[in-house]
Amino acid sequence: MKITTLLIAAFISIQLFGQEKFPDGTPIPDWFKKNDIINIKNIEHKYNITDYGVTDDSTLLQTDKIQATIDLAAKNGGGLVIIPKGTYLSGALFFKPETHLYLEEGAVLKGSDDISNFPIKLTRIEGQTLKYFSALINADGLHGFTISGKGTINGNGLRYWKSFWLRRTVNPKCTNMDELRPRLLYISNCNDVQISGVHLKNSPFWTTHLYKCNRVKLLNLHITSPAKPVKAPSTDGVDIDACSNVLIKNCYISVNDDAVALKGGKGPWADKDNTNGSNQNIIIEDCTYGFCHSALTFGSESIHDRNIILRRCTVKDANRLLWLKMRPDTPQRYEYILVEDITGNAQSFLYIKPWKQFFDLQGRKDTPISYLDNLTMRNINFECNVFFNVNKSEQYVLTHFNFENLTIKAEKGEYDKNLVHPFILKNVKVTQ
Repeated sequence: MKITTLLIAAFISIQLFGQEKFPDGTPIPDWFKKNDIINIKNIEHKYNITDYGVTDDSTLLQTDKIQATIDLAAKNGGGLVIIPKGTYLSGALFFKPETHLYLEEGAVLKGSDDISNFPIKLTRIEGQTLKYFSALINADGLHGFTISGKGTINGNGLRYWKSFWLRRTVNPKCTNMDELRPRLLYISNCNDVQISGVHLKNSPFWTTHLYKCNRVKLLNLHITSPAKPVKAPSTDGVDIDACSNVLIKNCYISVNDDAVALKGGKGPWADKDNTNGSNQNIIIEDCTYGFCHSALTFGSESIHDRNIILRRCTVKDANRLLWLKMRPDTPQRYEYILVEDITGNAQSFLYIKPWKQFFDLQGRKDTPISYLDNLTMRNINFECNVFFNVNKSEQYVLTHFNFENLTIKAEKGEYDKNLVHPFILKNVKVTQ
């Protein structure tokens, strides 16, 4: 069945039976359907950075002057900070209430490759709240913050990537955080955020990190980092960390790690720590994926994810379509997940295995049990090497899987129904 036919059927179904629903049966709010891009003409005050002493020079660090422009806009009640055509080198920038960022076509905000230009602050990274380096773009506690335009935010990550791999050569056990590097965007404790249109590229570390935000829309973005000639390690496209109501729509993502990853906390008592949290009501739709480790990943720093939808997407050359990292030192619950109307290819269709990297029970005597419940994968035409790449483990419990209308071409197409209770399959065709 073609995707066009599926979309028509879905539309007719909505018309006949009412409002769309999340996998747990709760209605999807209309907020997810109202996706007009911010009209910058409605922002009264505009601040072009070149009017405030910033020059088009890709080698001259101009953090202070760009930050001063942001601060001036905030002091005057808010406004649009404009990056015009040209290339502007900067360290960490901190946006203030009622300020917005706009990048004109041909504009490049380029991140410094000197880590000293990114102040250390209390932040969120790898499922922990601790002191670490600021991102290139930082927004905390803002209401209605936007980034828009047709320009580029370039993390300039090559030097950081090379340094990371050199460190790994000397110390194979070094963590992602041991090689000191900034993220590209860090949006925390914000409501009603929209990031649209821009190209986010070459992040030294995670590209777009959302933490404890509500109502965030990522629209029409182009998010990239290379896998060669130098791999860009840990450059996740989007990390959603303890957030609610997030829409990722019409984006292209090709990165040398997970395209979209759900975070929220890690450790044997992670569910007792109020700096951690769950992700709820997340929709990823109408996106295209290039190379990535996984189109959608749960974990490895995640404790609870509910009502997660991936739909109407094309996946090309991913390692995995859906990856659920079951961390044996962390209590996890992944529930009410829907993957539908997908075409393309990946090495693995579904990948579920224990994730033991940097395992640490921190003195806890028992191993926390994790749960994956209510996974539906339907209306998918896909090619892969391995269809059901799932390991049995006493660490986790798998329940209520529903596979429906799957046309799969796989070198290894076998699946074990005994690993999931119940496991319902309807019109599932797997061929070599």
